[in-house]
Amino acid sequence: MSDAKTKSERKERFTTLSGLTIDRLYTEENLAGWNPDEALGYPGLYPFTRGIYPTMYRGRFWTMRQYAGFGTAVESNQRYRYLLSKGQAGLSVAFDLPTQIGLDSDHPLALGEVGKVGVAIDSLEDMETLFAGIPLEKVSTSMTINATAAILLCLYVAVAKRQGASLPRLSGTIQNDVLKEYIARGTYIYPVRPAMRIVTDIFAWCRDHLPKWNTISISGYHIREAGSTAVQEVAFTLADGIAYVQAALDAGLGVDEFAPQLSFFFNAHNDLLEEIAKYRAARRLWAGIMAERFGAKDPRSMMLRFHAQTAGSSLTAQQPENNIVRVAIQALAAVLGGCQSLHTNSLDEALALPTEDSALIALRTQQILANETGVANTVDPVAGSYAIESLTNEIESQASHYLTRIDKMGGMLPAIEAGYVQGEIQKAAYEFQQAVEKKEQIVVGVNDFVGSTEGNDARIIPILRIDAQIERSQIARLAALRAKRDTVRAKSALAELQRRAATTENLLPAILAAVEAYATVGEISDALRRVFGEYLESVVI
Repeated sequence: MSDAKTKSERKERFTTLSGLTIDRLYTEENLAGWNPDEALGYPGLYPFTRGIYPTMYRGRFWTMRQYAGFGTAVESNQRYRYLLSKGQAGLSVAFDLPTQIGLDSDHPLALGEVGKVGVAIDSLEDMETLFAGIPLEKVSTSMTINATAAILLCLYVAVAKRQGASLPRLSGTIQNDVLKEYIARGTYIYPVRPAMRIVTDIFAWCRDHLPKWNTISISGYHIREAGSTAVQEVAFTLADGIAYVQAALDAGLGVDEFAPQLSFFFNAHNDLLEEIAKYRAARRLWAGIMAERFGAKDPRSMMLRFHAQTAGSSLTAQQPENNIVRVAIQALAAVLGGCQSLHTNSLDEALALPTEDSALIALRTQQILANETGVANTVDPVAGSYAIESLTNEIESQASHYLTRIDKMGGMLPAIEAGYVQGEIQKAAYEFQQAVEKKEQIVVGVNDFVGSTEGNDARIIPILRIDAQIERSQIARLAALRAKRDTVRAKSALAELQRRAATTENLLPAILAAVEAYATVGEISDALRRVFGEYLESVVI
């Protein structure tokens, strides 16, 4: 490389969004020693680098979901039916903060949060309203819920039973990834180890009763939203997956009994090439982990099936229409990376929950990708690209180093309890913010290409506002439920759940009985709190 050519380039060093070095040109020399038969194979075959199904989107498109939920069950039900009428193929439920941390809407700590960032669900009555007019046998439902995942799953099952649905035919996903709550989000309730016990109880119960249900969506999304790099997103997500598999084995389950029901949830960020490579590296790594570390024999146990969501942290309140472009590029990365389902964020989500109009634009973005661009017409069109394959190898290698380091610490649970994972993410987030402030990383409309304030940032776009009356009506609804339910039955069910929590018996039958007795989410969570206690976060310095 001559000095003249170096000086003619825009930067001394080009990197991905996560800091991986990008060469000027990629050739076959970047893949010296690379064996395509071993590293790539064919779609639908180990190591699944090219996709988990032989035909991928030539058979059927990815499931198009829009993450939605706000106010009470009545308002959210209206939004779901609207989205389904516009061609959405599956539901993705957002729950409000009190529901996520096991508090009823009338709890003092819930004040001001009811229905704000998702739908308020206190009881079976709310869940029935949420899915009124929606046949659960025919719709795939994803529920973004973690600490209270077992309760919300049982509420869903109870509604399905009342609809006369066949439980073995229900399909969907509960996120149920409590480890990432300790790492990145904070909506935990119980200490780590009893929380893991609830997760494995869900695995075991669904194996017998909900064979088509994805029992967990192991989430790198929130790890990335907290500021991790793409490499850290892959490494820490798969490390969480290893911890869940080991916990299930320790609970007496056979690997091929539950592993086919595991799924993953990744972020789709701005760096197109890095994101495509990230998904391919994650698939290959997971296939090797399941086959070599855990001895899985069923190919379905080795498949990394994943949902993707475009990057909320990339959205800007400034010049919000730019977010439409960001989301389209991020969605393209997820599709070229082989996702099984996809949620596209709305242009206004840096300001508020999406309006109906902005949610429709986000859905249309996916429909245009599927039907107008041609990228879904061939399987893994990027395979064999020197740049893509080199980045895939680099992400796999660096993620493997992280996994080795975590293994040496005793696994993901000790690494979380020691604050190691949280510290690594915090360092990455700080470095990225420094790059933005120094203009080494450009964010259009924020630190460059700002334009005049009058013509851009000051222009008002419609945003969704949650009426304060919604909280009052939800609390009144809850009070009415407590007054009319069979109190003796509800208390008896809660007592049985508390008794069972002190044993090694599976908790799901007792939770299902409690929700069917109209015990509330908060009451059920409190019964478990009395046995398990609550988690206190360790300080990361």
